[in-house]
Amino acid sequence: MSHLSEGTAGFRRANRALFAGGLVTFSILYAVQPLIPVFSREFSISPAMGSLSLSVTTAALAVSMLILGSLSDSWGRKPIMVASLLLSSLLAIATAWSPNFSTLLLLRLLQGIALAGLPAVAMAYLGEEIAPSSLGTAMGLYISGNSIGGLAGRVLGGTLTDVFSWRAALATLGGISLLLSLWFWRALPASAHFRASRPHVKELLLSMGRHLKNPSLLRLFMVSFVLMGSFVTLFNYIGFHLLEPPYSLSPSVIGWLFLVYLTGSYSSARMGKAADHRGRKNMLWTGLAIMLTGAALTLLPPLWCKVTGLALFTFGFFGSHSVASGWVSSAARTAKAQAASLYLFFYYAGSSVFGTLGGWFWSGFGWIGVIGLILALILLAFPLTRPLTEAHTSVDRKAS
Repeated sequence: MSHLSEGTAGFRRANRALFAGGLVTFSILYAVQPLIPVFSREFSISPAMGSLSLSVTTAALAVSMLILGSLSDSWGRKPIMVASLLLSSLLAIATAWSPNFSTLLLLRLLQGIALAGLPAVAMAYLGEEIAPSSLGTAMGLYISGNSIGGLAGRVLGGTLTDVFSWRAALATLGGISLLLSLWFWRALPASAHFRASRPHVKELLLSMGRHLKNPSLLRLFMVSFVLMGSFVTLFNYIGFHLLEPPYSLSPSVIGWLFLVYLTGSYSSARMGKAADHRGRKNMLWTGLAIMLTGAALTLLPPLWCKVTGLALFTFGFFGSHSVASGWVSSAARTAKAQAASLYLFFYYAGSSVFGTLGGWFWSGFGWIGVIGLILALILLAFPLTRPLTEAHTSVDRKAS
């Protein structure tokens, strides 16, 4: 059977389904981010504790992605993705009836495990089923579903909470996700080119060990760790800052601030392409400098400075992430898919660690403390990337 190519009905069905799958996954994952101040107030817990509603999910997602990607080699791509979306949606509905914060955290932990099924498998499905000439288009549509899903979850979560309640917000998002998941099950073409294979645990562990012993890859993994840690920390606690006087913004307005993510859609494509011509070091350091500028700008009192700073920070983050993640493929000599999974593991681990640690800085030092932590993390990325860049320049020249 031929691969799905652009212009065919099967190609359109596959792309619409995976767009919907990405939208469901990342809307569920990030819907709670603008609600962290609400949880902190309702359950009488600290900001750091409230941030666990996101951190436990990203931590479980990070670990589970490493496992589910390998299991799909024997269980199949579509079954893993369908089960992931359906279970995640049902758990999202269940969170709306959490009697206490401990129950909410347990359900969010289970959600993280379930959510990992789609991002761990989707790219492998596309690589197997889509014709090489159409793969770039298909991958772009899938990633756009991810980014729009994260944006939609945050905006709708904040808005519905403001109008109704956080329980109504999570139940509504869960119900919409369940309907989209059922449609995904029906619409996604079954795998035609998948060949089951038994995962060799020893071989996987040895390969993972080789990646972690590769100094260049390890530096890239640490860059993803500090970049995502700084990014999630900023957006976890900006809500607390803007809920206070003199701003006193509502949760819905704070949710709409996540529209600055649209700047990231532009910068990720633009800076990723520019890295091919101007060099990865130049573009990565440019992105980091923009992040530093944006974070520092949020320290100024006027609201327009804070919004502008958020937009600049987001622009720089997605541009830097695009360059660093693209670098992993060239740095990994073998098992490139596993190297990409490890990059994402460190990426979401950074989100979990610093997303919660930032709460202690907020409680102890306020917004200045949060930005101090973020600036330190971004500055750490410069020495991490300097030897990496020099080593890769020589490797690239030899390869050419």
